[in-house]
Amino acid sequence: MIVRLSGTLIQREPPALTIDVGGVGYEVEAPLNVFDRLPADGEPVTVLTHLVVREDAHTLYGFTHESDRRLFRELLKVSGIGPRLALAILSGVSGEDFALMVEAGDSQALTRLPGIGKKTAERLILEMRGRISDLGGDAGTSNKPGDAGAEARAALTALGYSASEALKMVQSVADPELSSEALIRAALKKKMQG
Repeated sequence: MIVRLSGTLIQREPPALTIDVGGVGYEVEAPLNVFDRLPADGEPVTVLTHLVVREDAHTLYGFTHESDRRLFRELLKVSGIGPRLALAILSGVSGEDFALMVEAGDSQALTRLPGIGKKTAERLILEMRGRISDLGGDAGTSNKPGDAGAEARAALTALGYSASEALKMVQSVADPELSSEALIRAALKKKMQG
């Protein structure tokens, strides 16, 4: 099993990137959020990988955080979810937000993700609830300590809103320039108006 690649970033053409490791070029498919974290072409790069072996192909999938790779692996255990759909899910939402949707049983929010229909959303909730609540820890920039969105969601949850409802409220007023306090005020104001 290939679990990590460290080398030089040669090329990026989402969803694939090519990494030169000791003169051998590895093609790695990755969620879109990984491309935002990559260095410039020709620079050193390290990605965590998951190898999927099929009869007709051996495909490497790459991640910049362990929690993303763990979530990818958990998604593959769900009936009807293959690597492409798991990659699409990780490209559409952070690990923490996905865990919030699943734990809250919010199938409607899940159906907004690419490739997820009503039945697949319900299957994800049924098979993953309780298994992924710890996966959001280092999933990406939206989960860093001090992140305004995460703090606002936590505060709204403490005020009695469900995790899913808090996620929707914060997303409806999302602005990277706002502090967590400003996001909370804006989300509550919008909730009262609508």
